[in-house]
Amino acid sequence: MNFIRFSDLCAQGRVKNQRVFIRADLNVPQDDAGHITEDTRIRASIPCIRLALDAGAAVMVTSHLGRPTEGEFKPEDSLAPVAKRLGELLGRDVPLVAHWVDGVQVAPGQLMMLENVRLNKGEKKNDPALAQKLAALCDIFVHDAFGTAHRAEASTYGIAQYAKIASAGPLLAAEMDAIGKALAAPKRPLAAIVAGSKVSTKLTILQSLAKNVDQLIVGGGIANTFMLAAGLKIGKSLAEPDLVNEAKTVIEAMKARGAAVPIPVDVVTAKEFKADAKATIKKATEVADDDLILDIGPETAKQLAAQLKAAGTIVWNGPVGVFEFDAFAHGTETIARAIAESSAFSIAGGGDTLAAIAKYGIEKDVGYISTGGGAFLEVLEGKTLPAFEILGKRALG
Repeated sequence: MNFIRFSDLCAQGRVKNQRVFIRADLNVPQDDAGHITEDTRIRASIPCIRLALDAGAAVMVTSHLGRPTEGEFKPEDSLAPVAKRLGELLGRDVPLVAHWVDGVQVAPGQLMMLENVRLNKGEKKNDPALAQKLAALCDIFVHDAFGTAHRAEASTYGIAQYAKIASAGPLLAAEMDAIGKALAAPKRPLAAIVAGSKVSTKLTILQSLAKNVDQLIVGGGIANTFMLAAGLKIGKSLAEPDLVNEAKTVIEAMKARGAAVPIPVDVVTAKEFKADAKATIKKATEVADDDLILDIGPETAKQLAAQLKAAGTIVWNGPVGVFEFDAFAHGTETIARAIAESSAFSIAGGGDTLAAIAKYGIEKDVGYISTGGGAFLEVLEGKTLPAFEILGKRALG
């Protein structure tokens, strides 16, 4: 994947005294009083900001926050708490500037935050007039917000079209490198784990991966639909019977390539969906009409773990059972630990996946943890993200 790296521009001395516009993802959760409850995204933005400041740039950073109405400022939409927290982390004052689109004064060595970018009329529709105004503010545009990479907006795509130089910040560059390594030129065998409650939400992902991967492991409600497609009974488990034919098509597509969709040989069932429900391990052929399948069984988990440990590349999106309930978490834990122990390059993404990684403490053993939910899923669908597309074009000159 060809693109200009901001870190290279800094190393080449091309950033000194330049106006640098960083589009970060600082969309952090807040409580009802407006206090930030989790600051991971702010912390993740710091390497890019420090890089720019250390290189002697005049630095502007902005982000979206929440879902404001364009052109209508409300106090709860302000980046003020974010600017305050960023200042604490950097150990310096970070002034917040409102009404900045028509011009802002920032000197080399200075850092300022530009108010919520989604307050600007035309932002979401990528209005060319707005994009050109944003581009006029800077000498170098830096996209460092992978969570927005699947959206073509004025501050993510349009500005990259018109800026003198458009580059990828360290966060976005790392995502682009990891995605390229996992999907563009993977070390084989390539195993993908796609789990979740519904096939319908991930059908295009499954179809896209079926053309490329060597093992397509399905879990959760998705696995139940695939079990139906394999002729197994699933009791009253969550599934989408109307998508059985689509599941069969995915199985056949894999088979035609000499690849496989492993169907569970055993499962963990309960009579009701509760944390304290009695967990019963059963063969996949012995599920009763009143059973709920809430996890893969130990034999299935063991087989899948062996495959993952032998993989060259692993892509992981979604836990394979109801891992929030300890009695039904063993499958996901076994898969997680197999990924951690595998010598394969692994890339993981999606909110539930990140929660599972945190629960089992394997952050350091996963090759790359993707920060963007929607963007990560669109990559798995085989789509070219707008951010990747425009940065690639700008790298060609």
